[in-house]
Amino acid sequence: MKNAFYFLMVLFTMFACGKKTNFTISGQLDGGAGKTIYFNKILISSQLPSDSVKLDKEGKFKFKGTTSSPAFYLLKLSKNSFVTLLIDSAENATIKGSYKNFTRDYKVTGSVGSEILLDLDNRFSTAKTQIDSIRKLYNAHKNDPLYTSKITEWDTRYNGIVTDHSNYVTTFVRRNPFSLASVYALYQKWDNNNFVINDLQTMKTAASALFSVYPKNEQVIALYNNTLQFVKEENSKKLTSVMKNAAVNTPNIVLPDADGHERSLWSLHGKYVLLHFWSAKDRASRIVNPVLSELYSKFKKHGFEIYMVSIDNDRVAWMEAISEDNLSCINVGDMKGSIQAVTNYNIQELPFNYLLDKEGNIIGRNLKGPALNQTLTKIFK
Repeated sequence: MKNAFYFLMVLFTMFACGKKTNFTISGQLDGGAGKTIYFNKILISSQLPSDSVKLDKEGKFKFKGTTSSPAFYLLKLSKNSFVTLLIDSAENATIKGSYKNFTRDYKVTGSVGSEILLDLDNRFSTAKTQIDSIRKLYNAHKNDPLYTSKITEWDTRYNGIVTDHSNYVTTFVRRNPFSLASVYALYQKWDNNNFVINDLQTMKTAASALFSVYPKNEQVIALYNNTLQFVKEENSKKLTSVMKNAAVNTPNIVLPDADGHERSLWSLHGKYVLLHFWSAKDRASRIVNPVLSELYSKFKKHGFEIYMVSIDNDRVAWMEAISEDNLSCINVGDMKGSIQAVTNYNIQELPFNYLLDKEGNIIGRNLKGPALNQTLTKIFK
């Protein structure tokens, strides 16, 4: 089974990355004789005008193009009248509909991706229509005597529609992680602030799968980068939640210092503390160290402490750096990367620090050089 899977993936990649081949988009729109129809390729932040033709006396049209992998296109009559297509190489897609109600009244055959998009659009349109009807009930009856008793019923119907469509789209993406139609599905929105799919794991699965097959596709790259950003934001939210729900405002760290004695971050409550993550083998960290040493000497008599967490796994290099950079403050590390501390504090770069007040609240983030000196000066003036 594993060999068969790899064989299919190789074939898939070969087709995805192969030579460009011709496709055709043809169709007929009733009532559109003499009107212009446009065929545009969709880019990340714009559209690439591909072609335009006038519908003949029977409302027929035809476009030709080339692509080496599935791509999104708009078949457009006007700014507000268009349909989205997902066209693969060598496909011969046929569109039939009406000119007047093009967006709501068309059918597509001969293009698997485009047929999927049409189904997704139809289901989404149905869900939004049902939701809009419930919203109208809210507005139309808000002054009725029985309004309050009806709200629960309407809320239940509203939430049921949202949940059902969200579940359908989520299941679709999970079952089709290698399909570019999943990109389209993942970006469906109820409004500007609410995506239909709110499951980060589903998004991660699709982004990873698609990026492995279409690493040069603009939409896939955008999805992959957006997913990375969402993951970072989610990790940040988790950190914030930990800080709010813990007995104190920051997770504790207990790690051995250079002499093997365990040192606790929480033991420093009552002092202002710079929690600083670094590495003896990181050039940027080593540049910052002498500045930290100077600031420590300047402010420690006022109740300032530095708790440095090393992410090293080389004890000799760590000890040498402490000595060479004249670090007399608290320095800890398990010489295994101090993974738990790094994870708890969502460390994405080095060096990185948090400034904590006497109660353990974070009052500064990644303060460096003059900014750190100015902050400490204001605190201890």
